[in-house]
Amino acid sequence: MIKNLPGIFNDVVGPVMRGPSSSHTAASWRIARVCLEILHEPLRKAIIEFDKSGAWASNFREQGTEMGINGGLLGLDMTDPQMKNTGKVADERGVSITYEVNSFQTRHPNTVRLSLEGLNGQKVQVKAASIGGGSFEIQQIDGFEVSIRGDYFELLILNKNNKPIPNDVKSIISHYSSWSQSSSKNEKLINIKSSKAFPDEIMKRLTNFYVFERVIAIDPILPIVSGNETEMPFTTIESLLKYSKSENLDLGKMGLIYAKCRSGFSESKLFRKMEDIVGIIEKSIETGLQGTKYEDRILHQQSHLVKKAEEAGKIPQNSVVNKTIAYVTAIMESKSAMEVIVANPTAGSCGTVGGSLKAVADDLNATKDELIKAYFAAGIVGAFFATGPGFSAEAHGCQVECGAASGMAAAGIAQLFGGTAKQAIDAASMAIQNMIGLICDPVADRVEVPCLGKNVSAAANALTSATMACSGFDAVIPLEEVIETVENVGRQMPACVKCTGKGGLAVTKAAQDLKDRLSGN
Repeated sequence: MIKNLPGIFNDVVGPVMRGPSSSHTAASWRIARVCLEILHEPLRKAIIEFDKSGAWASNFREQGTEMGINGGLLGLDMTDPQMKNTGKVADERGVSITYEVNSFQTRHPNTVRLSLEGLNGQKVQVKAASIGGGSFEIQQIDGFEVSIRGDYFELLILNKNNKPIPNDVKSIISHYSSWSQSSSKNEKLINIKSSKAFPDEIMKRLTNFYVFERVIAIDPILPIVSGNETEMPFTTIESLLKYSKSENLDLGKMGLIYAKCRSGFSESKLFRKMEDIVGIIEKSIETGLQGTKYEDRILHQQSHLVKKAEEAGKIPQNSVVNKTIAYVTAIMESKSAMEVIVANPTAGSCGTVGGSLKAVADDLNATKDELIKAYFAAGIVGAFFATGPGFSAEAHGCQVECGAASGMAAAGIAQLFGGTAKQAIDAASMAIQNMIGLICDPVADRVEVPCLGKNVSAAANALTSATMACSGFDAVIPLEEVIETVENVGRQMPACVKCTGKGGLAVTKAAQDLKDRLSGN
């Protein structure tokens, strides 16, 4: 059953970001931006800590965590070119941001603790986790337990000395259906969530009550605000297939219905939103093909080599596979050059869906609307995947990045082929079956090798899986059982092959030599 309704735009096709990693860069940027709002004054000093046993301790600089946190704390937008040099921006503004590896209790391998101090002396300490694909959770604020994921308007009310709350204030709080409180020592923190911004009048009334030490409003940072959902006509993959058959709807339409019920938006607004996302993805393909440069990376430009090989007669001509390789590589090169991309569902797997869908759409001369519907088909597969293992390679390996992306792409390609919802779901099942157990072992802690090859392979796997499904091949294992298996296998995988740089190709002599060269050792 779909729990917590993952959003196609919040959790699957997105965020819009700069590379190299959605877990490291996008989520850390979001965490830092929310922390800046919690501090509620200009930043003077920040100490950022990683647990020595966590996944980030060994690679937070190489995989972009430092860049993301710096950018968020400095108030930079992800698309701002200054994100490429956040250390310089911090120095110019006189903001001190230091990083330490220490030991503290965590619930997730991607956990960070931020101790912030503002220009006026305000201090706050926040513990947060990146949970995959750019999603995050603020878990503690000054010792108070919270759960803030950036999809609501949030109100934080600190009740000093645990004094009784007047009845008229209680009536304001009880007006909101979603609120919680956490105690620490002699104080309480009340956290109210709302689908709409808190009115100025309420903010003024709460701020003026003497029993409250601080009242802070936090705006949502995700593109779709929660709390505006409408009833979903299906709750499982099985009920989705029954509904699609009874209503004669393809998977693209089912994805659109899902997004509408999840967001409260009209279908036309959602269609335009996806059109904007597809535009950013295709711009990243264009940027990659034109050529990118970035000093701190392993691979030089290669996406143009496919066309050169075609022109020289070295490989088959005008093949959809050739286009797929070129487009996937172009997106990955844009990511590695810190250009603007879309995590889809993650930055490490961002080339698979975008590259394969454009290649197939070009080959079929598909219309823009047909391509957008394919993204909604891919998106709903990703939404169901998000209810299972999610997209954190640190928790489950690359089977939840390139594996999930391959399943999404297969569903999207089947949609472009004109397949039924059942065929698209079967295509996703077959594609993910072929990727179960895929480890995450980025060489030199850069998301390039073997990440590029895995994205290309995932895209080719998506194409063949969609071809088989639309030809009538039997997927045998239902998609929901495949997703469950991915989660089970992820738990069995050792931590050394889950994006820690301590296993697989990452520990070969060639990889160690590359890491030493890139780090200047």
